[in-house]
Amino acid sequence: MADEHVDIVDVANTAPARGWRAIFPPAQWLAHYQLRWLSSDAIAGVTLAAYGIPVSLAYATLAGLPPQYGIYCYLVGGLFYALFGSSRQLAIGPTSAISMLVGVTVVDMAGGDPGRFASIAALTAILIALMCLLAWILRLSSLVNFISETILLGFKAGAALTIALTQLPKLFGVKGGGEEFFERIGILAGQLPDTHVAVLAFGVGALALLLLGERFLPGRPVALFVVVLSIVLLSVTPLGEMGFKVVGALPRGLPEFQFPALRVRDVDGVIPLAFACMLLSYVGSVSAARALAQKNRYEIDPRQELLGLGVANLAAGVFQGYPVAGGLSQSSVNDKAGARTPLALVFASIAIGLCLVFLTGLLTNLPNVVLAAIVLVAVKGLVDIRELRHVWRVSRYEFLVSIVAFAAVLLLGILKGVIFAVLASMLLLIRRAAHPHVAVLGRIPGTKRYSDIERHPDNEAIPGVLIFRIEASLLYFNAEHVRATVLERIRSSTQPVKLVICDLSTSPTVDIAGARMLATLHAALVAAGMRLRIVTAHAGARDILRAEGLEEQIGDFGRRVSVDDVIEAFLRGIETKVTTSVGTDPGTLPGAGTVA
Repeated sequence: MADEHVDIVDVANTAPARGWRAIFPPAQWLAHYQLRWLSSDAIAGVTLAAYGIPVSLAYATLAGLPPQYGIYCYLVGGLFYALFGSSRQLAIGPTSAISMLVGVTVVDMAGGDPGRFASIAALTAILIALMCLLAWILRLSSLVNFISETILLGFKAGAALTIALTQLPKLFGVKGGGEEFFERIGILAGQLPDTHVAVLAFGVGALALLLLGERFLPGRPVALFVVVLSIVLLSVTPLGEMGFKVVGALPRGLPEFQFPALRVRDVDGVIPLAFACMLLSYVGSVSAARALAQKNRYEIDPRQELLGLGVANLAAGVFQGYPVAGGLSQSSVNDKAGARTPLALVFASIAIGLCLVFLTGLLTNLPNVVLAAIVLVAVKGLVDIRELRHVWRVSRYEFLVSIVAFAAVLLLGILKGVIFAVLASMLLLIRRAAHPHVAVLGRIPGTKRYSDIERHPDNEAIPGVLIFRIEASLLYFNAEHVRATVLERIRSSTQPVKLVICDLSTSPTVDIAGARMLATLHAALVAAGMRLRIVTAHAGARDILRAEGLEEQIGDFGRRVSVDDVIEAFLRGIETKVTTSVGTDPGTLPGAGTVA
């Protein structure tokens, strides 16, 4: 195992590829491929196929499509991602959240026409491919990082409950119904007296086997065993005559190459659906790819992932599939089975293709309740109770944000929940940027260093001096907040303030509005008999401040001037040259009329 890690590290540390090799990763890793990896990739590919076939059947039914469409997604999605993706273990196929999103959204667009439904799903995948390609060209991969992990935590939990609720009627052997989350609960509760006991018992048994396999045989294709066992039981026992709903005959052969019969202008709402699916696909895929890359000690290229996912979705759209993504569960199966390179996905596609050609007839008696059990076990991983508890301990505010996202999915649905999560992430980012922490500093005892006096009450306050530090860039949208905070600190000071020091050491950037705010603050302080000094500004910030004439008004703020230098000068009386005729009454500061 140690030798394997060395191999991976050596490949990862090679010089960055350029030109066509940069956008075609096989040209990079194939040059370092070792023959002894071939068996590992082959075993991992077959294992992934054994895991993916039953899961993809379940996800396709969740998406409202014929079961074979899920298999098509695994077949072509993984194959084409292997050509352009940067992760060596990421497995591509349908996921529970995207399948649910497609299922609940396209049903209204299709108007009950199965052919139109399939065309819209394929068109969505093609639109995702175009969006990913555009984002790749414009180098927009970093923009997705603005979506808060806290928001996604709540969204995933809400999506998991929503998905689970759609599968519970199958578990109980009842029809179910309803469009909204709470409406579905009411309908299901009313149908419980009609529960099909044999179906429920069979489903609970399948759930138990799947959970036990997940617990004691992680990474093994337990779902395939459950599928085979259920088919055998319904084929050779009287269970087959007890009213079980089954998958039925699946078409034999590989998917056909065909473009959707519809165009974007023919379907209202398909662009928001594609955008939401693209966000879910990219965020989930990159998160899983990064986790696997960290474990195996190499780096992924987030921008290249846009191209890899785009090509995978394009292939899914033209080969009778629907949107695909990289999921952590199937990728973990691939990794634990020993995948060394994306060649494992090629072997998986070959195995799936052989099954489509020769073995589809064996799936005829697969009961739908088993597919429901597979989905229920799969979405269980979307609810991260441990992480929710951690967020609760670390930040009650972040926990509240997560719960709001959770509630939005339940109340608004998955599509609107995704859009809400994106907007909430952006608003949260804007709020934080517009309200940076303004720390009041005190001297660390026995030193010439200064830190936040609220966090360190033993710090020494300098009589007559207020030292503040802006812990963010000083820009047009937060300048007024900083100014108001500083004035409030002066008015609430228990001692008269004669000198205000602005520490810009933690402000990488100051724009024109920020510089002018400091000039306005200086004028207000002088009018109140005080003085403002600026220290430890970064080079770019100093250039802006000087261009705005701050150095002539305030004094030298060169790179050698520190907080302690200004304090020492003040204590020696050098910094007391202020217009004393005005006085030092904080009541003359702007807004002072609001202070008691």
